[in-house]
This record gives sequence, structure tokens and C-alpha cells, in this order.
Amino acid sequence: MTGFGAVTVTAAALGRLAGGPGDWYKGLRRPWFQPPAWVFAPVWTALYAMIAASGYRVWSAPSSPQRTRALSLWATQLGLNAAWPWLFFGRKDPRAALVDIGLLRLSIGAYTDAAEDVDEAAAWLMVPYRGWVSFASVLNAEIVRLNAS
Repeated sequence: MTGFGAVTVTAAALGRLAGGPGDWYKGLRRPWFQPPAWVFAPVWTALYAMIAASGYRVWSAPSSPQRTRALSLWATQLGLNAAWPWLFFGRKDPRAALVDIGLLRLSIGAYTDAAEDVDEAAAWLMVPYRGWVSFASVLNAEIVRLNAS
């Protein structure tokens, strides 16, 4: 579990290195339903713990082509997750971030489906993450819409 936790923390830290909401972000029009800033840290902490636990459960299953596929998809979704803050905050490109989060949402779904074939609990651990990323996709899309020039 330590390895999966370390990989997940590394992905989160890489995303955080992109920076966070600064003056540029504060100047954007944002949807009325955006949660307050303090919500994001505890939500992501819990989600990253579940992502790591899910990956570990799949990795702990007997070796099989299904396990290999699921682990590849786990790594894919984590990479897309780490890329989003670089696109949104680092490059200040909400449109590119919207493409990324759309691919992230698809990769979470693909991983969840693949994980279910290996370990049903691993798949269930991804449900809150899938829901949060779906909500975040709507937030991202609204920011794009509200700030279209």
C-alpha cells in the first residue's frame, strides 16, 4: 500500500506544483455553485486515499491480463489527474483543462470497469472520485463558458 500511496501523493504534489488559484483565477467569472476554496483540500485528500487503496487492491490480486489492463488504466487516470492543474492553473488554459478532465472522466470509468473484473471493492472505491470529477467537469465547462471572449 505504501507504494501506491507514494505514487498517488507524488501525482497530487506534481499537480500542486503547477500553482493554485492566484490573481488570474480570482479574475475569472465562476459559477454560483462552485464550492468554497476550503472544501477542495479535504475532498481531494480523501479521494487520493481511495485512489491509492483501489490501485493497491487491484495490484494485490493474482496476476492476470485483466489486472495488467486495470493497472495500466489506473496509471493513465492518475497521469491525467496530475495534468489538469498544469493546464488550468499553470498554463491558464481552461479549455485545454476541459479536454483533459473529459479524458480523465473517461479513464476513471474505464479503470473502474476494468477493476471490477479484478476486485469489486477496488471499483467501488472509485465511485466518489468519479462523482467529484464529473462535478469538476461541469465547473470547468462553466468557467470556459462564462469567460468566453
